[in-house]
Parts: sequence; structure tokens; C-alpha cells
Amino acid sequence: MREGDDIVVIDCGLSFPTEEMLGIDIVVPDFTYLVQNKEKVRGVFLTHAHEDHVGGLPYLLREIDVPIYCTEFTQALIRQRLEEKLPHKQLDFRIFKPGDIIEAGKLSVEPVRVTHSIPENCSMAIRTTHGIVLFTGDFKFDFTPVDGKLANITRFGELGREGVLILLSDSTNVERPGWGPSERAVSEGLRKVFGEAEGRVLLTTFASNIHRMQQVYEIAAEMGRKVAVVGRRMEQNLDTCERLGYVRIPKGTRIRLDEARQYPDNKLAILTTGSQGEPMSALVQMSKGEYGRLQIKAGDTLIYSARPIPGNEAAIWRTINRLFDQGCRVVYESPTPIHVSGHAYQEELKMMINLTRPYYLAPVHGEPRHQHLYQEIARNMGYPDHRVFTMKDGIPLMMDDTSAHQGEAVPAGRVLVDSSGTPGVTDDVLRDRNNIAKDGIVVVTVPIDMTKGVLASDPAFQARGFHGPEGILDAAYDVVYDGLTSLSRDELRDTNRVKHDVSDTVRKLVQKRTNLRPLVLPIIVEV
Repeated sequence: MREGDDIVVIDCGLSFPTEEMLGIDIVVPDFTYLVQNKEKVRGVFLTHAHEDHVGGLPYLLREIDVPIYCTEFTQALIRQRLEEKLPHKQLDFRIFKPGDIIEAGKLSVEPVRVTHSIPENCSMAIRTTHGIVLFTGDFKFDFTPVDGKLANITRFGELGREGVLILLSDSTNVERPGWGPSERAVSEGLRKVFGEAEGRVLLTTFASNIHRMQQVYEIAAEMGRKVAVVGRRMEQNLDTCERLGYVRIPKGTRIRLDEARQYPDNKLAILTTGSQGEPMSALVQMSKGEYGRLQIKAGDTLIYSARPIPGNEAAIWRTINRLFDQGCRVVYESPTPIHVSGHAYQEELKMMINLTRPYYLAPVHGEPRHQHLYQEIARNMGYPDHRVFTMKDGIPLMMDDTSAHQGEAVPAGRVLVDSSGTPGVTDDVLRDRNNIAKDGIVVVTVPIDMTKGVLASDPAFQARGFHGPEGILDAAYDVVYDGLTSLSRDELRDTNRVKHDVSDTVRKLVQKRTNLRPLVLPIIVEV
């Protein structure tokens, strides 16, 4: 959000890679525009502590120094992660409470409490010269939240009367009609599974789903079970939340994992990470029998209490199938909910529009299909086309007293980060990884006597992960050898020319005869 020389950033998240992004761990935004205008950035304002809203912060803070505005709870959850990734960075946290007014140059920002699947979630009302820009963040209207803290519906109505210029609304669940069930509805579903389980009960959810973990402790205490936690991030979050009073663990219920062997299986519950099939998570390693601290047993029951992030479905189903093979009962669907979404359904989205009565509407935090359906709902509520916008990455929405239109593109896009932690994996690197994964690699070593300008010995071929018909590499050798021996002395001394010729020759021959496209890697050894 920018007015004049003042910029405020609302959230700084990450997304997860698709299956085509081999070796990529996370995807973060391209921060070029913010870096180019870093002297104008007045702060990053965080709506809540979920990774898709805060996970990009370490990469932004490497580039610019900027204050981070958030609730005490959000700060407690993210500080350690930031300090791990930015060990020498001075972090400038500024704590707010819902209802505070934070000045940011000509702009001001007011956080407004709203319910979600994590404590201390806020929408952001940004006051500008032309009116209020209201960013809902992730929200739902839960009238029986686990922590008892309701959305400030009254304040949304007051903002509507003051004048909301544009509502930037969550649209993730716009395909779901009606009202979303309360988080508290999950308790009955969990209670039913706990009551039916003959052995240990394992539950996997996001490490930040504090309300869900609170419910597990309460139900376990009711049924005489002890609860152990598996997964470093989940343990850290629980420790933090218990210290700050956001989780109330019944006395004597929480145990360490190494104490679990002291109790019979029907007196144990395990909270574990791995709900998205993450390769290194505790649950995935358990499903493969590779987690030394805990093994799956026949008679175990696993509750899958999460919603798959798009792109993770295949990894999740593989994990679930392996658990079934080990004799574990997996509950991933239930007539009585074992998971509810933290995002608003259709009627809740309409309620937010009616409360705030914005002049313009723009659905965000959703995919194109969600934006399209949200716009249909807005039109049915009387909004004409010229007051409903489709936001696209890098295309700013320009507003003044009398009109709004989409402006010229600014730098935007995705930046890929692999396990090295270094952002900026290129499309060329991804293409090479996909070629290797699909068709393998062929390495051609060419020894050249640079003094004489001749081959020092025959080229050598090595292949890994390549499966072609018998004799294909021999045929490639013959063509490469003939091509090299036809070059002049000066041409052989041109290593770039030789690399290109070898790579092009082998690639074309293999593709023509096999339809395979291995990565061809020529290596010149200068003798």
C-alpha cells in the first residue's frame, strides 16, 4: 500500500513449490520494488503468524531494514525463526494490540480483531487521504472460538460508516456455501475418534494450529490419556504458547516423548508435524519406519486434522498409504468434523461486505477461480463491474477521489529457494533438474592437447539415470569422434565451440532415436 512517499507492507509470506519445482523448498516474493523504494517503507504489518503470511520475512529483512509491527503472540512465534535465519540482524519488533492506531507517514494502520485458526489474528484498516483500505487477512466469523475472543464485528460496522474505499477480502473458501463450522465443532469429532481408539492416538496438524492442540490436550485429559509432542517446531510453539497463556494444558497431561514408554498404548496421544507430507517431518519418517524416536504400531489411530495445501496431495496420500500398510488406522474424513477451515464461507464473505460497505471490492488470498466466483457474488449483491477488480501480481490498483484503475506493472514475481537457503534458483536450473530426473544425464569428457590443437585421447562417455536402447551411446561416440576429428587445430582450441558442438550433437542424436532428452554435460580436459 503506497501513498506518496509512504509505503506500508501487509504480511510477507511464502508459498510452497509445485511438483515440477524439483529440489525447491519454498517460494518467496520478488522484493525488487520494495528494495528500490526501501527509504519509503514505513513498516511491515503482520495479520497473523501463519507461514504463508510471515515466512518470507527473513528474505525481505536481508534486503532492507524495516520495523515489524505485530501482536505479542505473533512476535513470540516468529522471533526465534527469524533469529535462526538472521543471526546477526537487529530485529525491530513493535508490538500492537487490536484497536491501536499506528502512524506510518501520511498513512495510519488500525488492526481489527478477527477470528481464524490461530490466536491474535487481525484485519488491517489503512487510512489514506481518499478513504480506508481494509485488508481482511485470513478470517472467518466464529461465534464460539476456542480462546473465547470474538471478531470485533462492531468495529467493522463503524469502519463501514466512516467510509471504506476498498475491501481486499480473503476468498479462499468462496466455493463453499453457507457458514463455516466453528473451531469448537472439532472437539466432538476428536472426542469420538479418541473414544473408539484401542491403541495410541496420533494427530497431525500444522505446528501453528494452537487451537487444535488445545483441544487435543483437553480431550486427552477427559479420557485419561497423556500427550507427547513430536516435531521441533510444534514443541517450540507449544512451549511459547503455554508460557504466554495461549494454551492451558491440564495438569499432568503433557509428557516428554521419552516418557511415553512408561504408559500403555490406550493411555497415550501423540501430536506430530507432517500434515503436508513434508519429507523430513516426523510423521513422514514414521510412515517409512525411519524415525528413531517413535515407530508406528498396528492398532495405532492417526487423525489427519488439516487441509492439504494445493500441490501437496500426492505426498500426503503416499504417507497415509504407508501408515495403513503398517496397521495404522487413519481418519482423514468424518461425519463429525475432525478439522474445520479458518477461512470464511460464502455467507461470511457477504457479511463482511455488508458490514463494511466498501465502494470498491477486490478478492485476494485466493486462486483465479476463487476471485472469479467472489466477483460473481459481488455482482449479485449489486456491485457493478467497474467497482470490482481482479488483482494480479505486479499490477497496482490506482485510486483517487473519483476513480480507480489498474496502473503500469512494477517488478514482481516468484523467487525460488532450495535447501541451500539461497534465493534465486533459475528456470535454467529447474529445467536441468527436470531433465535429469526424467531422462538422466550423459557426461562426455574430451581430452585436448592445447599445445598441438589435437585430441589427446578418445572422448569418454558416462551416463547416470539414462536408459536408452543398447548401442545408443556407442553411436553417439562415433558421431562425436567424427565431428571432433574434422575440426581444425584452432577450432579444437576453442573450448566453448567444442562444448557446444558435443552437447548439440549428442542431444540431437539421442532425441531423434529415443525421444529422450537427457542433460548432456561436456567436460573439456586441457592436457
